[in-house]
Amino acid sequence: MEKVFVAQRVANKLYATEAAVDAATVEVMEMMAELIQARKDLGLSATVGNGASAKFAEAVQALATARTAIVDAHKQLDETRLRVGIRTRMGGFIKE
Repeated sequence: MEKVFVAQRVANKLYATEAAVDAATVEVMEMMAELIQARKDLGLSATVGNGASAKFAEAVQALATARTAIVDAHKQLDETRLRVGIRTRMGGFIKE
């Protein structure tokens, strides 16, 4: 199999992984917003649900760390692409 096709397959999976982490981050942040809004709608104290909100904040931080690692991996894979002799750049498109 030609290197360029293998590289394209890897690139497609990389772009999908980046999009998945971004989507997960959005979902967790929207969940945090929903929890805050629900507490406000019910007239509850800020202490209600604080533990759960803190856990969602931890999840956002974990996803941010994962995103940073994936971006770093992306850079390394781009260097690998050059080392194996693939000179063409492959554009990434996110399918909606």
